[in-house]
Amino acid sequence: MMQSYLPEGSLLNTPENLVYCASRKNLIEAMETGRVLEGKAILCDREHDLIVKVGDFTGLIPRTEGALGIAEGTTREIALLSRVGKPIAFTIEAVEGPESAPSLLLSRRRAQQAALDRYISRLQPGMVIPAAVTHLEPFGAFVDVGCGIPSMLGVETISVSRIPHPDQRFTPGQSIFAAVTEVNPELGRVSLTHKELLGTWSENADRFSAGMTVPGTVRGIKDYGLFIELTPNLSGLAEYRGDLKIGDRVSVYIKVIIPERMKIKLVVIDKLPPEEAPDTLEYFIRSGRMTRWQYAPEDCEKAGTETVFIPAATF
Repeated sequence: MMQSYLPEGSLLNTPENLVYCASRKNLIEAMETGRVLEGKAILCDREHDLIVKVGDFTGLIPRTEGALGIAEGTTREIALLSRVGKPIAFTIEAVEGPESAPSLLLSRRRAQQAALDRYISRLQPGMVIPAAVTHLEPFGAFVDVGCGIPSMLGVETISVSRIPHPDQRFTPGQSIFAAVTEVNPELGRVSLTHKELLGTWSENADRFSAGMTVPGTVRGIKDYGLFIELTPNLSGLAEYRGDLKIGDRVSVYIKVIIPERMKIKLVVIDKLPPEEAPDTLEYFIRSGRMTRWQYAPEDCEKAGTETVFIPAATF
């Protein structure tokens, strides 16, 4: 079920998509079965109709078929303009003309409605799903959860370690995973979180041991020390240094790891050159469904962060 309603770009170069877009006969079969295909939007004209490259052919998505809510005025025109040069999902509404150059009428809106009806509406809190980052704002990352249907990860949900901007974790176009927190089929919305997939304190701390020297990022500065991020869900504390600022990359020596207090003591060795792009994320959970996630070790003196995924029936 889910494989038909992946974030836009996931299907474009798959063998199945390429085969269906290769001939008039296969396009008609896709139309008759309601199959979701992908092409690349190459132009948005003055009427905001989208011209789409479909294999060796060209198709048209009328403005009102370009996204859910466009006809009603609840979706902004940027939802159409921003697709130019990018993959776009659609169903085929009509195939006319000769085999060598068929005229294709397409609908992204219908692909999105199918994704809502057959995929999004069936999601439950705690389910882990694929998503794709579309754009970033200081308050969060907008993501595509299927066929261009948007959702958002608030900056506070991205990782346990606090970051000033989502660009510290993501880049537009990046494929990620997220966990569902709530689904509202009537509004076509799904709410997400992300930090739970990046591991507990213990899962992250197990990658390190006292005596190691590793890279890190300054995430907080206090009079009593510097909070140094070792992974997105793990930080340690080093002595204060006046020559460092938030966002600086440093190498740090690990003095001691204390699981019962969730504490890692560090010594800054050197300042490092800045990274050109966010580090690749390591996911501890990529599929399945969670009911509860606890960041702190069971015998820890501190409570730590906890997420309980409430079953949809209790909303």
